[in-house]
Amino acid sequence: MKYTDYNEVMTAHARLILAMGSLMASIASRAADVCPAPPHYTPRTASEISADDHLIHIESDEVAIGADGNATLNGRVTVHQEERSVSADVVTYDKATGRITVRGAVDFLDPKLKISSVAGSYDQGGAAAFNSAQFQLFDRTGRGYASDISVQPGGQIKLANTAYTTCPEGKKDWLIRADSIVLNTKTETGVARGVTLDFQGIPVLYTPYFSFPIGDERKSGFLFPSIDHSGSNGLEIPVPYYFNLAPNYDLTLTPEEMSARGVELGGEFRFLTGNSHGQVDATYMPDDKQTGFERSFFHMTDITGLTQHLRLDVDIAAVSDSNYFQNFAVGSAQTSVTFLERRADLEYQDDVWNIRAQLQNFQTIDISVDAAERPYSRVPRIEAAARWPLGGSALEFAINSEAVNFLREIGPSGVRVDLSPELRWSLRTAGYFFEPAMGWRLTQYDLQDTAPGDPQSPMRSLPYAKLDTGLIFERDSGTSGQRTQTLEPRLVYSYIPYRNQDNLPIFDTALPDLNLTELFRTSRYVGADRVSDANQMSVGVTTRLFDQNSGQQYLAATLGQVHYFTAPRVFLPGETPETNQTSDYVGDLALTAYRNWSVNLDYQWNPDGKRTGKSEILLQYRPNESTVANLAYRYQPGLLDQWDGSFALPLSAHWNAVGRLVYSMKEQELLGGTLIQLPRQTIEQVAGFEYRNCCWQIDIVQRRYVNNRNGSLDSSIAVQLELIGLSSVARPGNSFLERSIGGYSPYGPSP
Repeated sequence: MKYTDYNEVMTAHARLILAMGSLMASIASRAADVCPAPPHYTPRTASEISADDHLIHIESDEVAIGADGNATLNGRVTVHQEERSVSADVVTYDKATGRITVRGAVDFLDPKLKISSVAGSYDQGGAAAFNSAQFQLFDRTGRGYASDISVQPGGQIKLANTAYTTCPEGKKDWLIRADSIVLNTKTETGVARGVTLDFQGIPVLYTPYFSFPIGDERKSGFLFPSIDHSGSNGLEIPVPYYFNLAPNYDLTLTPEEMSARGVELGGEFRFLTGNSHGQVDATYMPDDKQTGFERSFFHMTDITGLTQHLRLDVDIAAVSDSNYFQNFAVGSAQTSVTFLERRADLEYQDDVWNIRAQLQNFQTIDISVDAAERPYSRVPRIEAAARWPLGGSALEFAINSEAVNFLREIGPSGVRVDLSPELRWSLRTAGYFFEPAMGWRLTQYDLQDTAPGDPQSPMRSLPYAKLDTGLIFERDSGTSGQRTQTLEPRLVYSYIPYRNQDNLPIFDTALPDLNLTELFRTSRYVGADRVSDANQMSVGVTTRLFDQNSGQQYLAATLGQVHYFTAPRVFLPGETPETNQTSDYVGDLALTAYRNWSVNLDYQWNPDGKRTGKSEILLQYRPNESTVANLAYRYQPGLLDQWDGSFALPLSAHWNAVGRLVYSMKEQELLGGTLIQLPRQTIEQVAGFEYRNCCWQIDIVQRRYVNNRNGSLDSSIAVQLELIGLSSVARPGNSFLERSIGGYSPYGPSP
């Protein structure tokens, strides 16, 4: 026989294999790396593939050619073409029709797929068929059966009475059955009819029609619905529909039925271009049965590169009412949102200038906040900073400036212009750095709605100077000198003369918590409405221990304090004057990679009052990917006294337990930036179990959490069933576990 007699046959067969591989890849996109390992495909070696490898090669024990030109090949016949092969006990060739028939233990091998059947046939027109075919994916664990597989010359493939699963041999914990599947390799689409999903032998889902892609392209269609339940919303059943609008943007619409509230429509629109990316999320409920009015949420983010140096950054959010997050968000961090920011930034940056123009305002979510305490809108705010080297030396001239228009319904409003030209010198080497700077700060206001007797155009002008210097010592450490230990003392001296600023308004200035960043700042305040007088020296020392080869850090510890040569005289309204000659000690410790243990400690100690100013300690034990235990304690006098424990623990080869408990020891807690009154109680509680085998996983997680600023608790329960290699059929139950349990891995080592 001529090789060309088989080429069309193999071409048709190749179309079948590629389409089957794409179909199973789309179904089993998450089956990779799940126990047991997928079957291995051994490709033919270069010596086995001749120079004319695009041709067909036939091996057989015996061949008989009749006078009519028909041929019969017996005794384990193997047909090769490049990386594909088909083997059968008997192969017959009909010269008149050009039809080839294979019978008896037919095996087809492809780099992606194996097909075993009892019989098959081809013809020179490109049609092919298999009977009682078993198929298996090599790069995944997917496998299945079809009573008939046929390939049409136009690239259409039909499968009848198909079954598919990713469970290993001997297991059929879940199974997809379809009466028929039609694949179009030209349009890369597929249609299945009479589809049933069986779990543990029980049909759990049926659809008469299912359309899907067989290539890498996404396709519009329904996503799996989910089921959830909470105390405030009742039973929740969302049914998402995905719109593949274009390769670079898509839309998901999610109608959702809440038994206690009504119907809500949610949407998520995503877009990506060569210079822009962003997302729009929105929900709308026309009639909340509990409140009697409509509810809505909107959030849009967008970052667009307009030119090489110009960028637009937008983040806009809005809700219909102040109780939206309490009713629809889950968890104390979300339900205690106080203000919702809306801003748009236009940023320009080059080698000299860094300029930002901003529009910013806030929606007040906690309406109990007094109107005089709510944040100002800044419309607009313009910041500009620039640096110019002088003479090619370490000396440079810099300028920082800001102009802001502040608006609010209550209190003074107006424009503030702040300008700070500065001369600085920077000398840095491997062992030390020396950076002195001096400048002048000028601040001018133009105010409206001031109190009687207050100036409308107050001004502040003052010089300042600072010196930032330090040393860096290193030495070898470890038994073989494989580690490096550093000692890094640092000193920052700041001088700012006193200026009376009592006639200046307070727009956006606050006193931040003392930490290692604030320890070395020249002024105690953030915001330009107050500049603290200073004659002080900040002293700190840091030591680090890290591996010389990998760079892995084992230890980092810093201790510092501010020494006041002159007591500060500038204070914010209501601020307690600083009378001590030194600040609190501020310490930070990070210890990692010590026998699966890690410790992070932030501590503030008042040496005069012999008391703790603020502390936070986190202890973590993580011996492997699937086991983690965390214990944290946070304390701040009058605000916070809180324990936080969490864990993820394997109970057996298949069972895991997860949990978290956040408990308040104080009657006041700072949640989401809001100080709320609470009894000694649980802030958040999570408890759940996970079961996972090679076929499926189920998560059952119960939550109890503070859901409003009054400290009331709500409960929810989520059940997630995931068929390994298919998809989840419920709302993801472990996404919030990753946020709640530090070090948690939702997919640890497979059993």
